[in-house]
Amino acid sequence: MLGNDDYLNWRKSTFSGANGDCVEVAERGRLVAVRHSKEPEQGTLLYTRSELAAFIRGCKAGEFDDLASI
Repeated sequence: MLGNDDYLNWRKSTFSGANGDCVEVAERGRLVAVRHSKEPEQGTLLYTRSELAAFIRGCKAGEFDDLASI
């Protein structure tokens, strides 16, 4: 986790709920930064693009569907 990354161009999904419970992502050099949209002061996690791509492929394949309470 890192400190304040408010200077980054943060984006969040259009599927985010009205209550703001979502993650935000931003490019941070060669890495991708991820943080909680409601509590950005809690810090930022950094992932390589290949790590994020593997996670996204898993999401698309439904590997994490049991973790969502939609």
